[in-house]
Amino acid sequence: MGELAAEKHVQFILSVEKKKDSLEAVAMEHLRMNGAYWGLTTLDLLGKIEVVDVDEIVSWVLQCQHDSGGFGGNIGHDPHVLYTLSAVQVLALFNKIDVLDVDKVASYVAALQNEDGSFSGDMWGEIDTRFSYIAILCLALLHRLDKINVEKAVNYIVSCKNHDGGFGCTPGAESHAGQIFCCVGALAITGSLHHIDKDLLGWWLCERQVNSGDILIKSKAKPGGLNGRPEKLPDVCYSWWVLSSLVMIDRVHWIDKEKLVKFILDCQDIENGGISDRPDDAVDVYHTYFGVAGLSLLEYPGVKALDPAYALPVDVVNRVILGK
Repeated sequence: MGELAAEKHVQFILSVEKKKDSLEAVAMEHLRMNGAYWGLTTLDLLGKIEVVDVDEIVSWVLQCQHDSGGFGGNIGHDPHVLYTLSAVQVLALFNKIDVLDVDKVASYVAALQNEDGSFSGDMWGEIDTRFSYIAILCLALLHRLDKINVEKAVNYIVSCKNHDGGFGCTPGAESHAGQIFCCVGALAITGSLHHIDKDLLGWWLCERQVNSGDILIKSKAKPGGLNGRPEKLPDVCYSWWVLSSLVMIDRVHWIDKEKLVKFILDCQDIENGGISDRPDDAVDVYHTYFGVAGLSLLEYPGVKALDPAYALPVDVVNRVILGK
């Protein structure tokens, strides 16, 4: 089994930030706040977050905030709850949440809750259980969960539970590992995991480990990786989406951890840094973060512990939530 090329990944993340005029950077401009969260959290997990200019980043984050209290994905972009969470998470990494008008941000998020307990992502009204998780996590980090009707929020998430134990984006929608993470995470933060059939959901999640069959033969993928739905190719990002849920419901021992570690390491670009979705594909910050995050949950040596519900390093969560 190979080793994690940690230093190369650090250099890759730092190099991405410098390529602001590249095609990739322009195409992803609207997601820059998410990219900042992915990249900076990776640096923290690898013990290298001190290499960045904190004041410069905090200043940029604040320039992305709107009068509504919400944040856009970049300067001049519309606010959305997704970017608002990433902004709060980035500030949490640096212990800088106090630069915010917390009540203003919390009011923006709380106003997105609908009568049935669901959440819209922004003023245009799209509803998705991702936004439920994002809103709940954001308010938890700000110590403002009392701004919403938590009971209604939990009931809406439970209404999205399926017969296979999983969750979809809305009631009746197909179970998907990403949505399951969002729902399980939201239920964990609100102390509501009792609504989950842990054995049934654990079985569905463990079935996501791709070990054999036509799906691997038709691709370059090797055994051990996780997919998001039945009959799909494995993808490094599900090392986070699936594993975090398994950790939260105490069923992570049901998968083959060694095979998953090998799959993640096989997706590294050893020469230039970065991790891709599958071996030999192009690397990006998104998969680099979720690959390292997966290794964290697998307790890989040299990678800091990541909280499976809050999606931040455990020491950051302890500081922000518990005041330790």
